[in-house]
Amino acid sequence: MQRREFLKTATAAAAAASITSSGPLLGSSPVQGKAEHVISIWLGGGMGAMDTFDPKRLGDPARKVAGSYYPAIDTCVSGVQVCEHLKRMAPLMDRVTAVRTVNHHVIDEHAAATNFMHTGRPVSGTVVYPSVGSIVAHERGAAGEGVPPYVLIGYPNVTRGPGFLGAKDSYLYLTDTSRGPAGLSRPASMSPERQSRREATLAMLREAQDPRLQKLHQDYEETIELSLKLSGPRFNRSFQLDQEPADLRTRYGGEFGQRCLLARRLVERGVRFIEVSHNLNFLNGTGWDAHNEGILQQHTLIQELDSAVSTLLLDLEEKKLLDKTLVIITTEFGRPPEFDAGGGRGHQGSAFTCVLAGGGLNHCGAYGETDEIAKQVASNPVSVADFFATIHAALGVDYTKSLYDGDRPVPITDGGTPIAQLFS
Repeated sequence: MQRREFLKTATAAAAAASITSSGPLLGSSPVQGKAEHVISIWLGGGMGAMDTFDPKRLGDPARKVAGSYYPAIDTCVSGVQVCEHLKRMAPLMDRVTAVRTVNHHVIDEHAAATNFMHTGRPVSGTVVYPSVGSIVAHERGAAGEGVPPYVLIGYPNVTRGPGFLGAKDSYLYLTDTSRGPAGLSRPASMSPERQSRREATLAMLREAQDPRLQKLHQDYEETIELSLKLSGPRFNRSFQLDQEPADLRTRYGGEFGQRCLLARRLVERGVRFIEVSHNLNFLNGTGWDAHNEGILQQHTLIQELDSAVSTLLLDLEEKKLLDKTLVIITTEFGRPPEFDAGGGRGHQGSAFTCVLAGGGLNHCGAYGETDEIAKQVASNPVSVADFFATIHAALGVDYTKSLYDGDRPVPITDGGTPIAQLFS
């Protein structure tokens, strides 16, 4: 074959590979979705895919036979099954895509993997990378007036933070849905007149400052400004869950369910990105980190996830918000099919499931395949960077651009590309 013919053939083959409908999208122009909000549900500890959204043959912990802990049930999507404890999610899987082939090679240790699944990168000694929530806040800002762009419902952690982006792209957090964020609720003794006098005094102090403030001071000023807006009654009414119908609150369930309900209320008020943590209510004693005896009551966690998330999806749909709101379920890694000495499971990053729902995506129930015991990826692998690029694309964020740590360019997703099938 002559050199010219070889180059022509190779170019055609590359072009054909780039337009495959099942793999990551490799087109020249970035995909632009139409979602406006994200509700990110974090399952700290490590959700086992084969015990939830990627069931396989049944195992036997007593005889140390690798496999699923629970039987599988059919869903509304032909050929897609889930574990028997996801019975409320099963009829909703046409609004959902369980991405079964997420994988990473970060050490299977909780802190390192949690950082990776929030920032998309390993811990660095030279750069503090921003979380996906902070990047969305930075790129899109709040969707409403007088609300923060990013709210964390759970305990604060540096892995959720803004990194080099600065405090203005950080989160507002609360740990208890019975009241609003600490420090934002104005005391009863603080009259509107007294508040106005304080704000006038603050304005005078600002005028006396050097206008050439350092970036740290500027970030602090912006944080104060946002805090003043958030302390008003309009935003604080978001946390009055007793305004919701009692039967709806019951369907959502306990504290985790109330967090999901609060997330929906925050979406209505214009918050762009909300992370809801499901790792403090250890119904089984260990949470999703189901080593040893922790697996015996793992089904209670799965059932709580099932009732809360299924209610959230239907609630968003009823309020015409599901296509505008991307709901994601992530975890730091999965669990292996083998059982440990105590009958539970260890850690596995080679193949695990993260879930996408709503957000205007073309859902298919499940994407990608693992082997017969969910140990390895069999087809359509999805890197963490690809998964994050899919989130950004759904929100209309340019996943190909770079952010800057000073004058150092940092790609938003470390080279990730979205899952093409979800946008076709």
